[in-house]
Amino acid sequence: MNRTLFAILGLSLFMSPASAQPSPATSVPPATESATKAAFGVLPGRWVRIQGGYVITINSVEADGRLDANYANPRPLPFHTAVATSDGNSLKLFFELRAAGYNGSTYTLNYDAANDRLMGVYDQAVVKQKFDVAFVRDKS
Repeated sequence: MNRTLFAILGLSLFMSPASAQPSPATSVPPATESATKAAFGVLPGRWVRIQGGYVITINSVEADGRLDANYANPRPLPFHTAVATSDGNSLKLFFELRAAGYNGSTYTLNYDAANDRLMGVYDQAVVKQKFDVAFVRDKS
């Protein structure tokens, strides 16, 4: 019994404390994380859909792209999924609704920096139709 205990203690002395740290491949470098967060900084705001007045409000964006956002048509509805991704110089947003009457309907949008708009496709899952949509920032 004592030999086993000494063997375990002896091995623990040779184990590097760094072995408990995540490998560099699994962590985001601080410079990349701050650049991504800066890119996402243009997204918060109230976005009004030109076709119909539906509203997406983006309150904040986490460094990993998760959005604190909500939808109104005209009553507030929760998003099941709300996420942004950065692909080079482009920002892409994905929203999924699962509230009654929406059951998996999605918005797949791109941020148009030149016009400060969100452009893309609304996939209305219930009626199985897709619509080109545009959202403009509410500046009031």
